Amino acid sequence: QVQLVESGGGSVQAGGSLRLSCAASGFRFSDYSINWVRQAPGQGLEWVSTISRDGLRPYYPESLKGRFTISRDNAKNAVFLEMINLTDEDTATYYCTAGPAETRPRSQGTQVTVVS
Repeated sequence: QVQLVESGGGSVQAGGSLRLSCAASGFRFSDYSINWVRQAPGQGLEWVSTISRDGLRPYYPESLKGRFTISRDNAKNAVFLEMINLTDEDTATYYCTAGPAETRPRSQGTQVTVVS
């Protein structure tokens, strides 16, 4: 079955960086664009980034450009999210999804907590 497992979250000081990973299995990974979305406490889902099937086209909302970098390794069925200059507004649970950006996550996500 389709499985996406996020990892790499944790507690980090404001201004710090983290690298999240998403391991995929149960489907033909290279056939799907992959997204990162996040949900802050008490908030709705927020789209963070999308990467095309071939990994050549990354997409970000304007608010996150320059701080977040998405990449993928189709040979390893993995997607990554590099985050720098983190602020408390980045505190959230981060999820990866496959397919359209509006796909709702079904995985557990990984928690990122930015402390001042």
